Amino acid sequence: MAAETSGAIEQEEQIVTPWEVAAEKGGKIDYDKLIDKFGCQRLDQSLIDRVARLTGRPPHVFLRRGVFFAHRDFNDVLDAYERGEKFYLYTGRGPSSEALHLGHLVPFMFTKYLQDAFKVPLVIQLTDDEKCMWKNLTVEESQRLARENAKDIIACGFDVSRTFIFSDFDYVGGSFYKNMVRIAKCVTYNKVVGIFGFSGEDHIGKVSFPPVQAAPSFPSSFPHLFSGKDSLRCLIPCAIDQDPYFRMTRDVAPRLGYHKPALIESSFFPALQGETGKMSASDPNSAIYVTDSAKDIKNKINRYAFSGGQDSVENHRKFGANLEVDIPIKYLGFFLEDDNELEHIRTEYGSGRMLTGEVKKRLTEVLTELVERHRRARAAVTDEV
Repeated sequence: MAAETSGAIEQEEQIVTPWEVAAEKGGKIDYDKLIDKFGCQRLDQSLIDRVARLTGRPPHVFLRRGVFFAHRDFNDVLDAYERGEKFYLYTGRGPSSEALHLGHLVPFMFTKYLQDAFKVPLVIQLTDDEKCMWKNLTVEESQRLARENAKDIIACGFDVSRTFIFSDFDYVGGSFYKNMVRIAKCVTYNKVVGIFGFSGEDHIGKVSFPPVQAAPSFPSSFPHLFSGKDSLRCLIPCAIDQDPYFRMTRDVAPRLGYHKPALIESSFFPALQGETGKMSASDPNSAIYVTDSAKDIKNKINRYAFSGGQDSVENHRKFGANLEVDIPIKYLGFFLEDDNELEHIRTEYGSGRMLTGEVKKRLTEVLTELVERHRRARAAVTDEV
């Protein structure tokens, strides 16, 4: 434990918390190390095959390609499902920016697949309160951003009859608040400092926030949805930086008589400039936004997407591209559906027969179509919806 708390070593090591993600100096995030440190399990092929068997449909591209790569008790949820017991999904978003970028869409695209494949209910929490406390936004501004973000989330196409989207400022109270208090009583100050690294300089809002994100893991927080279903299991798809919240939640669940929530966790979506951490919403050129025009997308990919190609065509033909660091290839891995086409591009580009410009062109097509589709869906989201 000593190593984790001493500041000097912290800089050498990678940092992954819900509020900061940074790789070791000049490197990229080491996910194996993270799995060891957090104590979750790797998502192996047998689990992926099992999902395909239980749902009767091919596994999502994010499963096939290891975007979602770690889990906690996912097998227990599948065991229960096989016995005929349903579960519910819980995911969320901290609304810190007006528009979402592609990295923000990843958990929602995957959650939509899970909802469709397993035909289960879903709750989506907008932590407008969290962003108000961490990002120096006013209460009103946080609420406004939550509403804007909700439109983008609805545009992902969730099953309206099975989905409940709420913002903390509007919904927290009643049964939900009772669970927050029950959770809070189980977690000592020392424990929360150990998990989240709070210091004496942090205001008490931060220290008291974790129960708010923990409460949706328990079905009784939603009496209008799950009345009398206290044994319903919860599965949380999220990026792995959210893991500390749910380590805490899983710790207290048995003491409150609930199942531990299960998690299925993704790696970070890399910034255009390369894989040193996750994208920054504050640097518009580090990401492609769902509001970007076709021209913006083309421009950002051509100018900013870090390439693993060689410095001259001659060298590129000779040595081929370094696929390990090439961002267009990584992005295609997320968003190009066709496995065969992706494999073909990797082979051709890696051998130098295909040039960076051609890969960037294909990526531009894929992302322009994705963003265009999203824009149309978002435009259809009226205030009534």
